[in-house]
Amino acid sequence: MKIRLKFLGATENVTGSRFLIEADGHRFLVDCGMHQERELRGRDWDAFPVEPSSIDAVLLTHAHLDHCGYLPKLVREGFSGQVYCTPASAAIAKISLLDSAHLQESDAENKRRRHEREGREGPHPEVPLYTVQDAENCFPQLHPVPYKETVPLGDGISATFFDAGHILGSAMIALDVHLNGERRRIIFTGDIGRWDRPIVNNPTTFEQADYVVMESTYGNRTHAAVEAVDEQIEQVIKNAIKARGNIIVPSFAIERAQEILYHMRELLAAHRIPHILVFLDSPMAIRVTEVFRDHPELYDEEAKEILKRSGSPFDFSGLVAVSTADQSKALNYLGGTAMIIAGSGMVTGGRIKHHLVNNISRPESTVLFVGYQAVGTLGRQIVDGAEEVRIFGEKYPVRARIEQIEGFSSHADQNELLRWLSTIMNTPRKVFIVHGEKESSEEFARLVAEKRKCDVMIPSYSDEVIID
Repeated sequence: MKIRLKFLGATENVTGSRFLIEADGHRFLVDCGMHQERELRGRDWDAFPVEPSSIDAVLLTHAHLDHCGYLPKLVREGFSGQVYCTPASAAIAKISLLDSAHLQESDAENKRRRHEREGREGPHPEVPLYTVQDAENCFPQLHPVPYKETVPLGDGISATFFDAGHILGSAMIALDVHLNGERRRIIFTGDIGRWDRPIVNNPTTFEQADYVVMESTYGNRTHAAVEAVDEQIEQVIKNAIKARGNIIVPSFAIERAQEILYHMRELLAAHRIPHILVFLDSPMAIRVTEVFRDHPELYDEEAKEILKRSGSPFDFSGLVAVSTADQSKALNYLGGTAMIIAGSGMVTGGRIKHHLVNNISRPESTVLFVGYQAVGTLGRQIVDGAEEVRIFGEKYPVRARIEQIEGFSSHADQNELLRWLSTIMNTPRKVFIVHGEKESSEEFARLVAEKRKCDVMIPSYSDEVIID
């Protein structure tokens, strides 16, 4: 029995999750993500390494763009199979892919106009990677699968989705291959969540796995305690009120925005912070929050209790949903202190850039980062201490207070990753370390080899291995 596994993304970097499996004449792609690191985006424009029409099915772990955002291009180029994912992931993927397509069309047009004014050509085509129509064209192929329901993919090949505890609907995928009287179980972790976090359940653990394709985003560090998150938010808000400046929060529309609202609701209910206006300036986050409201069965017990006792865990007095562009522009004229939550989380596009233009050079304002910032993104430049940044082709000095709360992360940290791996009772034949920057993956790989006494590999881009 031989199974081929090819690594087409998230190798020695965090984004662009794509893993190609070939077994018994079948081809499957686990995740179909976009690259978000600036220096790696060219991979998304390259021809796919295999003919898309030859892929039988795509299995999505969840609806973040670095796991599903390449799907419209794959479909446009010939993939016609089913895209299996959980029901919540299917609903959120439609929102995130449409939003991505809108942004790409808008960014391509803005870039074309800017280059025309400057009399130059850019390094990448002034066209979107895919269009809104391309995104809509792939929706009929989304096939929702509940947790723990096994999907037959071919003779002796099946996949089962288990709750990853990362975002609503996120999954780990157990791929079981039965060939020549033998079974091999390959666990694709996707992004592993954390224990005892708000809203979502704890990550599923497994007692047996032959091979593990495992994330390592925070494989070289640990997070602050959950209690510290509330304390940090409280302090940031009080400092901003004292300075009479805004709090600008770049946030992922999926999970992170909802988690911020959850924490704000709890802090206000406990009278730990003054009432301030909170603007959710993200049509995508507003729509995703509706998906959260539609799937209370996926909440953890604490969130279910809040829902039962006092309604949605994402609503509170002073919260304003901002839908239109004109409403968003009106926020430029706010007086006093307000919190503005807008996408994207790594400041790679969207309305957050406009709010940064108006606030990043104001000493009284605060830019609060609540998520991972990949290398090469504008968000990473800011948290790394850049004194000046380029936004929409113009340079702006960084004078605002820059804060980062790492405890918000929905990714397991080093201790939690090791905790998850420790539940596998057998010794895996091999653990593949992916979804991490080089330093993080290397340290985590060393720990896995030391503690589990198993073979560990950090694959490089386009590496192919034989699983037997």
